[in-house]
Amino acid sequence: MDQQAIQSIVEEVVSRLSVMKPTKRSIPMAVSARHCHLSQSDLEALFGEGYELTKKADLSQPGQFAANESITIVGPRGSLEKVRILGPARNITQVEVSQTDSVKLGLKPPLRESGDIKESAPITLVGPKGSLYKKEGLIIAQAHIHMTPEDASLFGVDNSEYVKIEVNGERPITLGKVLIRVSPRYKLEMHVDTDEANAGSISRGSVGKLIKYEGTL
Repeated sequence: MDQQAIQSIVEEVVSRLSVMKPTKRSIPMAVSARHCHLSQSDLEALFGEGYELTKKADLSQPGQFAANESITIVGPRGSLEKVRILGPARNITQVEVSQTDSVKLGLKPPLRESGDIKESAPITLVGPKGSLYKKEGLIIAQAHIHMTPEDASLFGVDNSEYVKIEVNGERPITLGKVLIRVSPRYKLEMHVDTDEANAGSISRGSVGKLIKYEGTL
């Protein structure tokens, strides 16, 4: 076979590979410690009229940041201090804790998708300028994966679908019923709480393998 024919074959192979998409990719993971999202009115009730959050650090999701400000959350059995506020301000106030945190507070927050706080657990919030009792708003956040529509197409999943994530680290673990959340505003990343992270020795930089359920849940 002459050199020109070989070159032609090589170019054809490279061309085909360039348009092929991998069927499996790893999911970068992050640990989401206890935190809260505040509405502007609740922020002002806790920190003073006209108060605006100040940025400590950007988060991985575009437009989101960890604020310098923190509050104390109080339950019937105990309290948790220096609970970080994430910005910017939202339409509703939501506090996210782990199962272990809820035991210390003496409350039973439901496992929910972020944003679904209807009939969730009550919580008292304490800031430097005041305190608030919220009759609902405390949840344990469902483990979830943020991804763009392009990511969803690559993995073959849909928004609101549940998948399993296999983590092969020091303490191998498979996390079930992980929620897919799709938006062009997102960056590919899975969020777990501290209990889930401790169970699987998961830390920033850990990755998981996405496994689709057979059939429907």
